[in-house]
Amino acid sequence: MEEAGAGGGGAAAPALAELLADECYADFFREDFDVKAYTSQSIHQAVIAEQLAKLAQGISQLDKELHLQVVARHEDLLAQATGIESLEGVLQMMQTRIGALQSTVDRIRVKIVDPYNKIVSRTAQLAKLQAACDLLRRIIRILYLSKRLQGQLQGGSREITKAAQSLNELDYLSQGIDLSGIEVIENDLLFIARARLEVENQAKRLLEQGVETQNPTQVGTALQVFYNLGTLKDTIANVVDGYCTVLEENIKNALDIKVLTQPSQTVPRGGPGRAAMPTPGNTAAFRAALWTNMEKLMDQICAACGQVQHLQKVLTKKRDPVSHVCFIEEIVKDGQSDILYKFWTAVTQTLSSQFQSATDSSMFLKQAFEGEYPKLLRLYNDLWKRLQQYSQNIQRNFNTSGTTDLFAELQQMEEDTQDIFMQKNQDYDPEKALKDSLQQYEAAYLSKSLSRLFDPINLVFPPGGRNPPSSDELDSIIKTIASELNVAAVDPDLSLAVAKNVAKTIQLYGVKSEQLLSTQGDASQVIGPLTEGQRRNVAVVNSLYKLHQSVLKVITNQSSFPAAAEQTVTTALKAVHDLMGSAVQPLLNSVGDSVEAIIITMHQEDFSGSLSSSGKPDVPCSLYMKELQGFIARVMSDYFRHFECFDFVFDNTEAMAQRAIELFIRNASLIRPLGEGGKMRLAADFAQMELAVAPLCRRVSDLGKSYRQLRSFRPLLFQTSEHIASSPALGEVIPFSIILQFLFTRAPPELKSPFQRAEWSIARYSQWLDDHPSEKDRLALIRGALEAYVQSVRTREGKEFAPVYPIMVQLLQKAMSTLQ
Repeated sequence: MEEAGAGGGGAAAPALAELLADECYADFFREDFDVKAYTSQSIHQAVIAEQLAKLAQGISQLDKELHLQVVARHEDLLAQATGIESLEGVLQMMQTRIGALQSTVDRIRVKIVDPYNKIVSRTAQLAKLQAACDLLRRIIRILYLSKRLQGQLQGGSREITKAAQSLNELDYLSQGIDLSGIEVIENDLLFIARARLEVENQAKRLLEQGVETQNPTQVGTALQVFYNLGTLKDTIANVVDGYCTVLEENIKNALDIKVLTQPSQTVPRGGPGRAAMPTPGNTAAFRAALWTNMEKLMDQICAACGQVQHLQKVLTKKRDPVSHVCFIEEIVKDGQSDILYKFWTAVTQTLSSQFQSATDSSMFLKQAFEGEYPKLLRLYNDLWKRLQQYSQNIQRNFNTSGTTDLFAELQQMEEDTQDIFMQKNQDYDPEKALKDSLQQYEAAYLSKSLSRLFDPINLVFPPGGRNPPSSDELDSIIKTIASELNVAAVDPDLSLAVAKNVAKTIQLYGVKSEQLLSTQGDASQVIGPLTEGQRRNVAVVNSLYKLHQSVLKVITNQSSFPAAAEQTVTTALKAVHDLMGSAVQPLLNSVGDSVEAIIITMHQEDFSGSLSSSGKPDVPCSLYMKELQGFIARVMSDYFRHFECFDFVFDNTEAMAQRAIELFIRNASLIRPLGEGGKMRLAADFAQMELAVAPLCRRVSDLGKSYRQLRSFRPLLFQTSEHIASSPALGEVIPFSIILQFLFTRAPPELKSPFQRAEWSIARYSQWLDDHPSEKDRLALIRGALEAYVQSVRTREGKEFAPVYPIMVQLLQKAMSTLQ
């Protein structure tokens, strides 16, 4: 049968597919199919008969298909029908049980609703009872506290803190509840309001009185009252704001140009229409009034700061006896700064703004503050010192002002903490904040100060001038410098700033002086008398020297001159000293060159002679030595005698004397051949050399190592080579290279000196030695000469070396070992 059904379904499938594919039935497959719309459309198209036929055919095909489906699946359809009957039985049973459950719930509801309604009613009654009890307790407590408050108010200031505590509790009782309309406490509420006002006023008077008289007991009592009333923070803020407002008014009054320019009451008033402004005749009176006002203002600021400091000190130490909370914590707990910092910030900002606006609107004020800035700065510095001194003394005032009546809470105090006037915060400098209002005046004052310093210099160095300032003109410059430094001594920072101006002044003087210096060839001539250029250079150096010494004296006489300021001026003076050196250097170079040229002429004289029969040299000294002595004496007389700076001259000529001795010993060690008579004459030259360089120095013995070399070399002229090699002066006093050069003079001609081997002139060899000051380089050149000698002996097949050669080799090895 299933096969037949399947076969029937398979035969009907094409018919169904054809039915589904037919467009006439397409509308019936849409979900939004509308019967009325379809009917209206069919009527409109006037194909009703055709449509009805088509629909009848479709219905017939659907009936056939349904029949085929029922035949094909009749087993499944029967099973589903049986299942539906079973489901209906289950649903009937569930409906019965749900009915039973509903009846049970109804019974339970009857048992619960009544008790619940009763509980709601009882709860409402209880809440009203509790509210009534709370109100009654508040009324009872208010009546009790009101009665107690009456007694406390009669106790005066001794009971004021307790009265404040009662008021605080009464405020707490009145919070969150409306007590109006309760007749029993109406009079008490009015009394409490009046009592609060009375306590607040009394505490304010007590606080003002305590702060003015610096009485910590009164201040502490007043603060305790405000703390108990819960208004401590607001009260302190109002007090500090009040001080700031008063000081702002004081600053305005002190700088009021109308007040400052009012004529004195004793002077007859001018005619109508005359402006009361400062004139040349009353400028002094105006400035006197201004500085009197400024001094008074500083006193007012100091007094206000002292009162705020005292207030903060009590706040820092005072604790509530109940909660043990420190009052200052109550002020700063919201991240706010302490009251002294707040007050000082407000005061310094007010000073800056008021000074700025006052000087912007009045040229007279601006000129007074700029012209007499040090006086204004001194007032500020005095104010700062007084504030610091007060901070140091305030603890002692605390310990002595209250005596035995000092309230007990002050005994429970922490270690004293320094206020802002005693220690500088990394982020805030209170002294700098105070002086910020002066910056514009300082800049203007320093500018005018620099002009005052530059003006006399520009005056004494006119354009095209060729002479340095006279002594009187220089004295005027020095007096100006001293005056500026003395006036600036009121403040270290101002001293440093003015010192920088002084340094610029010295630099300007140096630049102007340098322009006068002669740098032509005649400035360095040493043949004839002083030229005009040399005379001007001497005058410039003397002028620079006087400036150097005078400024140095001014600095020395300054009391408490800052080290940084002294260093600034000293650095500028060093540049002056260097300029003096530059001015005389061409002359020194010419003198040095001439001395070297004279000394080197010793090689033109004959030192090879033997000793005379008398055993003494024929002449006391050589011709070149006489020329050298005469030249040095003439140079000192004609040129250096005109310099007034003797120490400066000797500092430079002593170096020249050392150089002359060095050249003399160098050339003396190179003389070949050197006979016994030559040794005697050279020894006399060594003695005369001390006399020759004596004019160049204070004492010849001051020349140090050069002098010791001169003294130590002379005995070596007559010693044997072996004794020379073992001399204690060797190495320490006299360099090895000089001794080795000298030993060449005792060798045969085959052992050539280093300059002879290199085929240099003595002048060129001397220049080479100057260019190679290292002992190592000089010894290397000498070793080359010795090695060349050895090579020459071997070349000519000599059988022995000169007697002095092994001594020289041994000495060279010793010298090289000391270098290592």
